[in-house]
Amino acid sequence: MGSRERRMVFVTVGTTCFDALVKAVDSDEVKEALLHKGYTDLLIQMGRGTYTPSKVSGNSTLQVDYFSFSPSIACYIKKASLVISHAGSGSIFETLRLRKPLIVVVNEDLMDNHQSELAEELADRKHLFCACPQTLQETVEAMDMNNLLPYMPGDAKQVVTLINKFLGFQVD
Repeated sequence: MGSRERRMVFVTVGTTCFDALVKAVDSDEVKEALLHKGYTDLLIQMGRGTYTPSKVSGNSTLQVDYFSFSPSIACYIKKASLVISHAGSGSIFETLRLRKPLIVVVNEDLMDNHQSELAEELADRKHLFCACPQTLQETVEAMDMNNLLPYMPGDAKQVVTLINKFLGFQVD
């Protein structure tokens, strides 16, 4: 493994408790699927969850580590070859802005989950892959990075100009 390129998967649940995602990514099946796709490291940010993932990866050589919180996850996203995230808009857009491949896992236990609508829309537009904890293994196995399209944030200048004009501010 010495000369093999390190490819890290970063998992984030943000500040929430999303044990179902942590358990899913901690399963031997998901770990094997990640290893089969060429990933070497798995780093899990587990938030307020109570489930503690295993640092042992079954029969595989996937290196696993975890932590609860960090002041910023940007550095982990930058280092990642793949991000697996909860459906929080901050985590989604930060990952897309950094042009990292992304699997968004929707928390189906949340009532009136508007986050799933965002994740599903962005998946329909081919900016990311969308899963639930029960389908994460299949999503990893089926994902093809060549099918993803870069996310291009919109230019808010026109909206700002219209708002300023409406409010009577001088527009340059």
